[in-house]
Amino acid sequence: QVQLVESGGGLVQPGGSLRLSCVASGTDFSMYRMGWYRQPPGKERELVAMITRDGNTNYGDSVSGRFTISRDNARNTVYVQTNNLKPEDTAVYYCYAKRLFTTITYWGQGTQVTVSS
Repeated sequence: QVQLVESGGGLVQPGGSLRLSCVASGTDFSMYRMGWYRQPPGKERELVAMITRDGNTNYGDSVSGRFTISRDNARNTVYVQTNNLKPEDTAVYYCYAKRLFTTITYWGQGTQVTVSS
C-alpha cells in the first residue's frame, strides 16, 4: 500500500512563496505518475500540477507560470514550488499518485496553505 505524506504548508503573505513536499512510501516510486491537487474552502478539488517519471509536466491554468513541479526519484519525493502566491491560492494541497498502466490512485492527507496579509 502506498502512503503519501505532504509537508511545507503554512501561512504566507501575498507575493510570497512556499515549497511543498510529498514523500511516497511502500512502492516503487518510478512506477507512479505524481502530482498535486488543491481544494479551496467551499470549492471543488482542482489540478495544480502533474509530472511523469521522465519529467514531463502539466499545470492547471490558475497556477501556470507561478508554480513549478519536480520530482526526485532517488528520494521518492515530489515537490511543488509555489511563487507569487495570491489569496485565491489558499487551499488544502493534496499529493497524488497514479500507478502506471492502471487506474489505481492514492491521495495524501493534505497540507494547508493560507495566503493572507
